[in-house]
Amino acid sequence: MKFICDTQKFAEICSNVQRAVSSKSTIPAIEGILLTTTENTITVTGYDLEVGVITSIGARVEEQGSIILNAKVLCDILRSLPAQTVRVEADERMSTTIKSGDAEFSLIGISAQEYPELPSVNSSFPIVVKGEILKDMIRKTIFAAAENDTKVVHTGVRFEIGENSIRLVAVDGFRLAIRNEAIDYQGEEQIFVVPKKALNEVIKLITDDEVSVSLNIGKRHIVFEIGNYILVSRLLDGEFLNYKSAIAINETAVVEVNTRMLISSIERTSLIITDRAKSPIKCIFDSDFIKISSTTSLGSANDKIPAKIQGNKIEIGFNNRFLLDALKVCDTDEVIIKLGSPVLPIIIVPKQGDNFLFLVLPVKLK
Repeated sequence: MKFICDTQKFAEICSNVQRAVSSKSTIPAIEGILLTTTENTITVTGYDLEVGVITSIGARVEEQGSIILNAKVLCDILRSLPAQTVRVEADERMSTTIKSGDAEFSLIGISAQEYPELPSVNSSFPIVVKGEILKDMIRKTIFAAAENDTKVVHTGVRFEIGENSIRLVAVDGFRLAIRNEAIDYQGEEQIFVVPKKALNEVIKLITDDEVSVSLNIGKRHIVFEIGNYILVSRLLDGEFLNYKSAIAINETAVVEVNTRMLISSIERTSLIITDRAKSPIKCIFDSDFIKISSTTSLGSANDKIPAKIQGNKIEIGFNNRFLLDALKVCDTDEVIIKLGSPVLPIIIVPKQGDNFLFLVLPVKLK
């Protein structure tokens, strides 16, 4: 295998693909990046048996072939190269030379035959979503997906795709996030759960908000086509929480409040909350204000902000981080907060429409 290509472009795509490479594995091949050349193209692949990323760039290919090179070493070398172009040569013994300007490196690669085959998906109804919309939907839900859960399905984000609509849902036992959007889709209903890791990569690969992202869904895997990148991910199995019953609360108070003002107040009263001095914030929702306070071994903090409140006075406690995570992805000047009682979760929705919904469980106050 012999080729010459642009150093910066090659370094960039290898760096993006590297994120899908396993950092530690009993299989050396999946700690590497697979390089495959055709007549005038280099295809670059990374795959950790759960998530795979494939892309390609143009090159002057003098001899076609393929090889696996250690991902970290290859990316470190490419980032350090001095010249605008790089020449890569690999012989039959997997000995590889990388030259750029006066810099030269020799690496021992692995045969491409040892690389695992990536799953393929044949979908008759690909779903197309604008990159800007999909990125926003993922960001507004992924924070609520579980890190660790006895139900692995809750460590991903649930997609519900129906006629002209897409909904993303995430839950971790303490909070729930829902994001709705209208799309142009007339195919069959599709419901599946994508792992958090794969969706984090989707966000990073959508560098152009105007790009359209194509989703091809199979029984066990999904393929995202994002510009020149293809991302393949397994889907998560299991019974997802019946979240629709969780959001059907009997509200006794409805609060209309400025989003930025509420975030700032919670951040101020959280300054004395540390990992060692962990304590919930206390919120009192009264007729025309929200009083927010916290007390820890370090001291106490109190604040008050105006709000329009209809219904009963309610005193309730929250994990400050969970409440902030939800509020910080609200892209509206004002939000509506619906409350039932001090022991029931609150629901945060936009003042108009149903673009998003966040549910946060309360914390018992001492």
